[in-house]
Amino acid sequence: MKLIEPRRFLTSLFEAAVKAADPEAAIRAHLPQRPKGRTIVVGAGKAASQMAAAFERLWDGRLEGTVVARHGPIEACENIEVLQSAHPVPDKAGAVASSALLERVRGLTEDDLVVALISGGGSALLPAPPEGLTLEDEIAVNRALLASGAPISAMNVVRKHVSRIKGGRLALAASPARVVSLVVSDVPGDNPALVASGPTVPDRSTLEEAREIVARYRMNLPERVMAHLASDAGRAPSPDYPAFAMNQVHVIASAGVSLEAAAARALEAGIEAVILSDAIEGEARDVGRMHAALAREVAARNRPFVKPVVLLSGGETTVTITGDAYGKGGRNSELLLSLALDIDGVGNIDALAADTDGIDGSEDNAGAFADGASIARMREAGIDPRAHLARHDAWTAFAASGDLFVPGPTGTNVNDFRAILIR
Repeated sequence: MKLIEPRRFLTSLFEAAVKAADPEAAIRAHLPQRPKGRTIVVGAGKAASQMAAAFERLWDGRLEGTVVARHGPIEACENIEVLQSAHPVPDKAGAVASSALLERVRGLTEDDLVVALISGGGSALLPAPPEGLTLEDEIAVNRALLASGAPISAMNVVRKHVSRIKGGRLALAASPARVVSLVVSDVPGDNPALVASGPTVPDRSTLEEAREIVARYRMNLPERVMAHLASDAGRAPSPDYPAFAMNQVHVIASAGVSLEAAAARALEAGIEAVILSDAIEGEARDVGRMHAALAREVAARNRPFVKPVVLLSGGETTVTITGDAYGKGGRNSELLLSLALDIDGVGNIDALAADTDGIDGSEDNAGAFADGASIARMREAGIDPRAHLARHDAWTAFAASGDLFVPGPTGTNVNDFRAILIR
């Protein structure tokens, strides 16, 4: 059997995964019943404008609302206001946007409906420091979380207790209106309360857990934040509150569904596909080495899978920043540089690691490709790949080797996508 060009094949799998998380198809299957009163749309995340535009096209009736997307290209809406703020570090525009969302849901009645369109990235896009704290305090919290190496689930437990909008507080502000949350999940396990720190979805994580996470990961937080976490002022509302009784939550797209779509696309091309997991967490460079070891085992010994095969996985890894000297790149690029070092010189292995929202970290790439010759290309370009990995500068290394993957913003976000082809 003649195989198509490896990078074209891997790109087709990424495209299938993204298509499976298309906001319009997902929303169409979960449209709520029209209310007697007003329909208010709120939302936040990297897919906010695309979800809002899709909801407008699908909704049969009047509506109004506000959603918050990251700075950059957005999809235009007719009746829903699209505000923009910064990711991954919050900015003043985000604080303004959070206040706009809270104001949008005030004064509603039990005849009204609030539709919350939530996707990954909303935590940073919605800074809303509680009384006694400032935006600078929340920015400091966010920076400490990003540098801590904590998994996204732990980060969001802390975030929800240092906010006026997260942890179900936006839904609480909308009471007595019914709130229907449509969630595009980017978190391992697809707990909707953890996506964007759950502005409309409370959970049972506690203030005591938040304090324990801060201590476990040795986060250096401002004194005012520590004082806030030490008091009951930061305690988030419980799911048992009567205000949440009539609300509904639907996870409409997830990494698991997207990986299954990629596996089906691989089978169409005649390649067996194995989904390792849709919930892999851990330090990005360590996860990269694990994937590389598995790929080498298949390549050399046809175990535990027989080649040709493509290994698929998702989840959200972390990058722990040590010191002040670091370069460009996100967790997918860092993972893949670690993998590339461990498959250096090995033939017939091709890999792609990318963020399904199309942006990995702060640059314009979703991730990168790697094969057994990537490290050699970097060295030929004057790059020391191990040194670049040590200072979290994978973007520069892959830019030098010509291996960056730049599909552009996709309009959805179901977290990381990895495909490793062993031919």
